[in-house]
Amino acid sequence: MENKLAIIAIVIDKCEEKVIENVNSLLHEYRDIIVGRMGIPYKERQISLMSVMVDGPEDRINSLSGKLGMISYVSVKTTYSNQKK
Repeated sequence: MENKLAIIAIVIDKCEEKVIENVNSLLHEYRDIIVGRMGIPYKERQISLMSVMVDGPEDRINSLSGKLGMISYVSVKTTYSNQKK
């Protein structure tokens, strides 16, 4: 299967320990497709913003995005590159 390049934007609206643990656990589980990640805690609004760059099969990227989106207080959007590998 062809690998795709994408960026996953994650907004965590409630920075409770359990929510953060669930997000980090999933990112660890999918570490084989993660190229890089950046997280920014925005203390003024008590939220966290993350961007995760991934390179892997589309079904695996979609699986990660879907599982992240099922976590309470987490919003996710995935954007794919048009580049072919």
